[in-house]
Amino acid sequence: MPLSSIAELAGGLGLFLLGMLMLTDGLRLAAGGVLRDILRRFTRTPLRGLGSGALVTAAVQSSSAVTVMLIGFINAGLLTFSQSLWVIFGANLGTSMTGWLVAIVGFKLQIETFALPLVALGMVLRLSGARTRRGGLGTAIAGFGVLFVGLSLLQGGFAETATRVTLPTGGGLLTVGWLLLIGFGLTVAMQSSSAALAIALTAAHTGVVDVQGAAVVVIGVNVGTTATAVLASIGATSNAKRTAGAHIGFNLVTGAAALLLLPVLLPALLRLQDGVFADDSPAVSLALFHTAFNLLGVLLMVPLAGAMGRFLERRFTRGEEQPTRPQHLDDTVAEVPELAVAALVREVSAVGAATIDAACSALHGRLSATEAARLGQQVTDIGTGVNDFVVRMNREGLAEDTSVQLASVLRAKRSYETIALQIDDLVPWPAGLSEAEPYVGAAVTLLRSTHPEAADEGDPASPTLAHTDVLYRELRARLLVDGARGAVDVAEMERMLNVASSTRRILKKATEAALLLSAPGTVLGPEGEEPATAMVAE
Repeated sequence: MPLSSIAELAGGLGLFLLGMLMLTDGLRLAAGGVLRDILRRFTRTPLRGLGSGALVTAAVQSSSAVTVMLIGFINAGLLTFSQSLWVIFGANLGTSMTGWLVAIVGFKLQIETFALPLVALGMVLRLSGARTRRGGLGTAIAGFGVLFVGLSLLQGGFAETATRVTLPTGGGLLTVGWLLLIGFGLTVAMQSSSAALAIALTAAHTGVVDVQGAAVVVIGVNVGTTATAVLASIGATSNAKRTAGAHIGFNLVTGAAALLLLPVLLPALLRLQDGVFADDSPAVSLALFHTAFNLLGVLLMVPLAGAMGRFLERRFTRGEEQPTRPQHLDDTVAEVPELAVAALVREVSAVGAATIDAACSALHGRLSATEAARLGQQVTDIGTGVNDFVVRMNREGLAEDTSVQLASVLRAKRSYETIALQIDDLVPWPAGLSEAEPYVGAAVTLLRSTHPEAADEGDPASPTLAHTDVLYRELRARLLVDGARGAVDVAEMERMLNVASSTRRILKKATEAALLLSAPGTVLGPEGEEPATAMVAE
């Protein structure tokens, strides 16, 4: 091949990928939170989840972007994995829109007549409204134009290639294996099934490969996206692994079914194309084939989805993750500040639940020094992970209200870290402070009401921080008198006073953290109290 043809192919591919990135990023910025709202709200039934996944993927032209949003929603607690399952299937179906864009727009119209003006128009909008929705729309329009400029170069490069290079044809196992490997390798190398699909369609359109061979390449492209999912799930949270597993399962099942039915499915689609579309374009044939076998995959998932979801939830569980690592935070969530804050609330709440449980056990005298040390290490390590996650967050364009919420969550985290340190002072629990002591009983009740998962949150019958402070002062005065009279050993008195004081600090920090997590953005006083609930000074 002449060097000019190689350069044309490489440049065309590069422009296509650049246009795809601009289109995806621009549409996400222009849509604002609309696309995220669609995914979050329209997932209550499998059919709605399927439709929303296909719609959003077709809009942003990236199943990877949709998958990232889904993982973020699951980690942030806005969606369950079972709700996201059909969205994942819909996202795979939505990728077929790329084939139709290439087949109809790219090969049916004169690219030069609309692509370059679109680039110009898009850049005018982009330059006149940077970081606004208008700028995002401009980026998307310019990307749309760049994408088809790249496609035009690909056509030119493949037209020259067709006279010098031919791919293997036929239905032999070796031939099919090579073609599958080509499609798989293209997707893995470029990390974009859309670009690999465009190459397959362009190669068929220019005669480098026949329709049947290109159909096998398209199947390989679909299967190739599983490698991207595997790479993305390495070291990720269990939710990310489940999402990647669903994506892999769908594509493997769909690819196997399409390959087995290829001798029957492709001729039937060609007859349908000839009768309905009156068009013999190989690109249209492949776009139709890509859509058809993804629809077939959706139908196959109807009886399999439930079993697949249960298997993935059993296979990837939170228990398999290290307890000292954050379980709701990964890079996919960090890309979207609003989701990142929601995920941080879940992570800090999980730390809080473990800390409050340990504090209650300590007040009952059932926490050992080893367990207290293990909790302290867990809280410290997760706290470090939270801090690293906050550093990775995209805070360049963080909205003011989101910044305030982030500050509240971080303050709650520090409160739980303080509690974990104070718990060490409660072990071993002094025998002289039994659960019959009013202060101890009220402290346990108040602690339980501040638990992140407390069902009786806001129960008016629960003791208040001010009430427990009164009981603390009464206990302190009584212990001092008993120590002075010799009724209690002075060393034991000091031990009980220290434990009661540490408990008092734990109660204050637990109340503060509960308020901050229940309403991120709440402004507290310098010591963590609301003005209306300030504690009586010791």
